[in-house]
Amino acid sequence: MKKFILKRLGQSILIFFGVIFITFILMNIIPGNAATALIGEKTNSAVYERVTSELELDKPVMERFFSYIARLFKGDLGKSIIMNQSVVEIIKRAFPNTLKLSIAAMIISWGFGILFGVIAAMYQGTIVDRIFMFNSILGISMPSFWIAILLQYIFAYKLKLVPISGFGTLKELILPSIVLGWSFSGEITRVLKTNINHILAEGYIDTAKVKGLSKFQIILKHALKSSMLPIVTIMILQFTSLLGGAMITETIFGIPGLGTLSISALTNRDLPLLQGTILLATSVIIFGNFISDILYSIIDPRIRVE
Repeated sequence: MKKFILKRLGQSILIFFGVIFITFILMNIIPGNAATALIGEKTNSAVYERVTSELELDKPVMERFFSYIARLFKGDLGKSIIMNQSVVEIIKRAFPNTLKLSIAAMIISWGFGILFGVIAAMYQGTIVDRIFMFNSILGISMPSFWIAILLQYIFAYKLKLVPISGFGTLKELILPSIVLGWSFSGEITRVLKTNINHILAEGYIDTAKVKGLSKFQIILKHALKSSMLPIVTIMILQFTSLLGGAMITETIFGIPGLGTLSISALTNRDLPLLQGTILLATSVIIFGNFISDILYSIIDPRIRVE
């Protein structure tokens, strides 16, 4: 087990630094200039050269990269070009908002995803099964921005039950949580139902039937536990992807989280801030995958052997 964990940890570290390198290079070769974004295009050459020097844009890319890595080990992500504030402090303010949204969305996703998956498996082939699977496919297939606009129009604009945008109160959290939770719950429902039906076809389930257990009891006592292995991975990856920033949903609902911050940084070519948000998102996703691998190996020891 120790060897397995160290191997996965080493792979995670390599991926982390690989992403940092690729991101840094891409941010420095895309069209545009951070100095121009800061002072505008209509300025004299002396000011432009001074700002370029202050931002170290006059140095070679690799020299800037190693300088960035050195500051990174000190916990310094630089200063936002547009906001003129520490990137760490900006992210600290935005991350709790994304965390709240992620937790609320996952409560909806995990709760309804597992519930609908079990019900669909119980009533396999009936109208109940078709309704839940249609809901699942709808959630997976529909773009999140379309679901968001649709819910805003119905529940905020027409019925006026919840605010159309904003963030801070429980009512303002409802719609964006449903938008994200609906999409993610569909994936859990579909995978869980398929796994349960596959297990119900196994020979050892006949023994449970002979003992007089109902289908519901068999699913809860036998099929559900065995079906949760891939679901655990899906749940962890969903949560970590949300922590990385749900860009479209946060933007539509005006949530000051990591997603909105990333789009703002990209639009303004605020490279230090953009690199900081990408670094955090990458770290969360890599950590989520690492935890997922460990849980997998605990639930099914055969994975460690392979």
